[in-house]
Amino acid sequence: MNNFIFENSTKVAFGKGCVKEFLGGKVQEYGNNIMLAYGGSSIKKNGIYDAVMKILAEAGKDVAEIAGVMSNPTIHKLREGIAIARKHGADFILAVGGGS
Repeated sequence: MNNFIFENSTKVAFGKGCVKEFLGGKVQEYGNNIMLAYGGSSIKKNGIYDAVMKILAEAGKDVAEIAGVMSNPTIHKLREGIAIARKHGADFILAVGGGS
């Protein structure tokens, strides 16, 4: 194996109101094409989906979605996400929900 350096910088925001507080500013740091990844329908039932979509629209972002992303996704779900991201030219993947 060749020597290499791998860096994985991940930021996770937790807590009530963090979507409204942080998301608008964070998405400005990236391009206009965002892929929104989420699991089941809980984010639609609890209002987070609508809040996120409103913030992204106000920020002028173009959003593609992949729903039904499960814990430990299957290779089929992974390939589905890759295809959506490539087709959309995603600059950023935003994972939202309890398992994100």
